[in-house]
Amino acid sequence: MEEKFKFTDEERTTLLEIAEQLKSLMGDEYTEEDAVKVRAQIESELQENKINRDVFGLNPILMSFRTALLELEEIGMKRDCVLSILLYNSVANESLTIEQVEKEYGASIAHIIRGLVRIHELYRKSPVIESENFRNLLLSFAEDMRVVLIMISERVVLMRHIRDTENNEAQQKVAEEASYLYAPLAHKLGLYKLKSELEDLSLKYLEHDAYYMIKEKLNETKRSRDAYIEKFIKPIAEKLDAMGIKSHIKGRTKSIHSIWQKMKKQQCGFEGIYDLFAIRIIIDSPLSEEKMQCWQTYSLITDMYQPNPKRLRDWLSVPKSNGYESLHITVLGPEQKWVEVQIRTERMDEIAEKGLAAHWRYKGIKGDSGIDDWLNNIRAALEAGDSLQLMDQFKMDLYEDEVFVFTPKGDLLKFPKGSTVLDFAYHIHSGVGNKCVGGKINGRNVSFREVLHSGDTIEILTQNNQTPKQEWLNIVQSSRAKSKIRLALKELKVKDGVFAKEMLERKFKNRKIELEESVLYHLISKMGFKETSDFYRQLVDEKIDINDVVDGYIAEKEHGANQKMGAAIRSAEEFVLDKDNNANSFRTKSSDDELVIDRNLKGVDYSLAQCCHPIYGDQIFGFVTVNGGIKIHCQDCPNAPELRKRFGYRIVKARWSGKGTSQYNITLRVVGNDDLGIVNNITSIISKEQKIVMKSINIDSHDGLFSGNLNVLIDDTSKLDALLKKLRTVKGVKSVTRL
Repeated sequence: MEEKFKFTDEERTTLLEIAEQLKSLMGDEYTEEDAVKVRAQIESELQENKINRDVFGLNPILMSFRTALLELEEIGMKRDCVLSILLYNSVANESLTIEQVEKEYGASIAHIIRGLVRIHELYRKSPVIESENFRNLLLSFAEDMRVVLIMISERVVLMRHIRDTENNEAQQKVAEEASYLYAPLAHKLGLYKLKSELEDLSLKYLEHDAYYMIKEKLNETKRSRDAYIEKFIKPIAEKLDAMGIKSHIKGRTKSIHSIWQKMKKQQCGFEGIYDLFAIRIIIDSPLSEEKMQCWQTYSLITDMYQPNPKRLRDWLSVPKSNGYESLHITVLGPEQKWVEVQIRTERMDEIAEKGLAAHWRYKGIKGDSGIDDWLNNIRAALEAGDSLQLMDQFKMDLYEDEVFVFTPKGDLLKFPKGSTVLDFAYHIHSGVGNKCVGGKINGRNVSFREVLHSGDTIEILTQNNQTPKQEWLNIVQSSRAKSKIRLALKELKVKDGVFAKEMLERKFKNRKIELEESVLYHLISKMGFKETSDFYRQLVDEKIDINDVVDGYIAEKEHGANQKMGAAIRSAEEFVLDKDNNANSFRTKSSDDELVIDRNLKGVDYSLAQCCHPIYGDQIFGFVTVNGGIKIHCQDCPNAPELRKRFGYRIVKARWSGKGTSQYNITLRVVGNDDLGIVNNITSIISKEQKIVMKSINIDSHDGLFSGNLNVLIDDTSKLDALLKKLRTVKGVKSVTRL
């Protein structure tokens, strides 16, 4: 039988002390009736042996009381949050239902606990916590911001008490979550003290040696550092008083986490960090004189101490996007030590300390993003009081246009609102999307039309005989899925066309009829098809009888025979090639490059395939088309495997046999850094090359990178290889490839 849970004497004493503090801080809000009911609930669970220590050996009841105290002292939450924290374990161990909570304590507390339950269920999916998507999902899942505040407080309390645990693996996981997830959330909410504590404690557990090395160094230098700060501050304070500027000055040592980040960034030891502390001068100034008095103070300090102009940060003239305003200057103080000085007013300091909320209150304007706007409102509501009515008007609508769902492996993906299982399938892979017949959402079988909701786990079901349909474009929401479906439909049309033409060719050969494409196209038009691809599709799907097509073709040919008898037939000798269409033209005349096809056949009409654009010198093969002409493809053409697999009997050998004067139109893809003059350098190289003509250039620049296509006329592969080699040597060019 499992041993019954017991409090240690120390735990019991601590619990009673915290209970008294909660009662004192909450005053009339925490009634005697509340206290009696909570105590009775805990005693009932102890009697039923439903309480167990956590993986760290910590007392869950004591931890919840510590979290409630932190919520009161650091964040200012009141009754609803405190009772939600104290009662959550009872709901989690199923000794109390949410419905009972609502009946006994009210709808607001039940609402918060319901949010906490949802968040803890989300954790059981074992997501990748360091992803930005998970932070967003957590916020959207919480619905009520008080849930997120409680989660932050819980993590701070937990981090404070896992120092001596033997469960190192769990300790590492908790510390990583604090670093990646909770510290950034605390920062966003303006809870800078809690954010700094989370970062320092994370460093303590994740990089133990670095943390204690910096801590010991700070302790060793504390006395001398305090004396130096006093020495630096005193003359400044005297001169400010003499100028009539009201202010107070304080020195602030940087956090251990901040010092460690600087050491890593600057790749130096502790002694190499010269700004271990900052001096903050806070001026009591009327709004109309703020900037003037800040610059007067700046002038006074730079007169006293030599400034480093490269270290000036003027967020007074142009504040940061989150409303931060301050002047930062680094000066050479006594004993030739560099000191960072921050100059700001009382108003600016409150904005810096309390973050977005203070900016909202002073400026009455919103931040740059939706989350900033929302958090501004939340913070203002919290400062106004822990009222359910206030919180209700700020429920989460931030992610109304996005949903976050899990793969079976726990990866978190983001989609537009309204996305379906089919969107998810195409996000995984085009092949998965094309074969999708349905899916599973949280283990439940659903159609691929099923809409996704945040927190769902999605699994895709496929069948090999499934193919994309035109109506799928109306089912998906994401542009990624739409583009993949369009591409698949296009490829399907091509395959259907090739297969249908093959069927027709065989049928016509069996009946010893010569196939003329002009007659066939006329027949297709008479049958009411606007697109030949629709005709071929129906032929493949057996919606049209191929024998009816052959009979119709014979009738159409006989009907038009008399009209064509007297028509003048245009000679091939009269055909003039368009200079810009070399890639499609048939090879004739002695000036063109010569090909030997199959068994030493020369003078055969051929054209170059547009899918791979072969040029003289490429390894090639020929493909006999339906009308008898030959298309020349590169051996590594993307369509080559499909042609060899389905129509191997129509493949013929081909090789270049002689060089004429032909030039070939090819496209080069160039990617590189968007540096000044890089495009000029590229075009300059091409213009200097003999027998290479640049036809067009199309460049697109984004986020410091450029990418573009260059169309050039070139003689053969040797010239191409030489050009590619030269372009790749241009400074800033990352890659050059032939399309």
